Amino acid sequence: MQEFSPTNARRTLLVSLVSVGMGFTVLFPVLAPLGREIGLSEIQITSIISASGLIVFLASPIWGRQSDVWGRKRVMLVGLFGVALGTALFTTVLLWGLTGALTGTALFLALVAARMLHATVMAASMPAANAYMADITDASTRTKGMGAAGAANNLGSILGPAISALAVISLLAPLWIMAAVALLNALFVWRFLPEPPRQALSKRPPRLKYTDPRILPFIVVGVLMFTGMGIVQQTIGFRMQDALGLNAADTAQAVGMAMMLSAGCSLLAQAVIVQRLNIAPFTLLRLSMPLLILAFVLMAITTSQLSLTLAMGVLGLGMGLAGPGFMAGASLAVPPEEQGAVAGVAGSCGPLGFTIGPLTGGALYQVAPQLPYALTAVMYALLFLAMFWLAKKVTQHQH
Repeated sequence: MQEFSPTNARRTLLVSLVSVGMGFTVLFPVLAPLGREIGLSEIQITSIISASGLIVFLASPIWGRQSDVWGRKRVMLVGLFGVALGTALFTTVLLWGLTGALTGTALFLALVAARMLHATVMAASMPAANAYMADITDASTRTKGMGAAGAANNLGSILGPAISALAVISLLAPLWIMAAVALLNALFVWRFLPEPPRQALSKRPPRLKYTDPRILPFIVVGVLMFTGMGIVQQTIGFRMQDALGLNAADTAQAVGMAMMLSAGCSLLAQAVIVQRLNIAPFTLLRLSMPLLILAFVLMAITTSQLSLTLAMGVLGLGMGLAGPGFMAGASLAVPPEEQGAVAGVAGSCGPLGFTIGPLTGGALYQVAPQLPYALTAVMYALLFLAMFWLAKKVTQHQH
């Protein structure tokens, strides 16, 4: 049997994560204008993402613990094939809406059901991938490893909105292309990614609680951080379309460009700053907060395309610092035999934020376009003050 090479495994994992990042972001620039085209309200559009976020939140810890038993690769494959099939299913339902085959409540419920089925299996990919990275790094390289994973994911987050530019041809074209890319990625992982060496478990480890004091500081920060991100990604399309008076296709392009800049700045933070500087995980989280506050203030008080796009760039830079700190800090807080469990719990914070954020943002946006961003800026300011107390509760398990 060929000797396991952590370097080659890391490279293969990072290539795969580029595609995963594409799959998570290709929908965001097109869903807002597309939803309006098929007659859905803002709250209906955002609730579709919230419903899928809730499912990923519930499923991620289960898949994370299951990867401790089945192995990281097998669980990753479940998620990757799920992305391909789920994207195709969701896009088919959208096509029925555009052609008039489904309308009104029936269309809305079909979209929610399709997205929830998609989310159930899609949820397997990231916990298994993060646990895989934890398996092939140690305490001294964990933050940089998680930073590299985040950078690869963010490179995909640049390419995803870039694909959405094809919405000028057809609003569904980006989604059909993503389904094909996801299928190729699943086949790539099946063929080239080896299972990392680790001690096999005969059964799933005990459930890791969100209130576990070892990881609680990171969970608190992570949920609130991703809630703000969820608010932006599901309302920025409305904000740009209404403030700039754009049609559906132009909105998708404008939001796609803004999200590309955001992902590019996040990539810069994770591929350069995190890799070159040896910064403690919770310190990275504290450094990100002023940037996130600034981004939301800009979104609340400005209405030009340039200022809103720059705000997305600042947001990406802040999230690029926060992401590796969040995942590495949670991972280092528990021993090796709980890596799958902690990857699932930490990985579910994003989906929980994307359950709360879109619903909250959609409801607040209908009251006033500035309201979602202003309230989130206040929330982050309070969180920044609380982090000085939370930092005292952070512990690190040396492994």
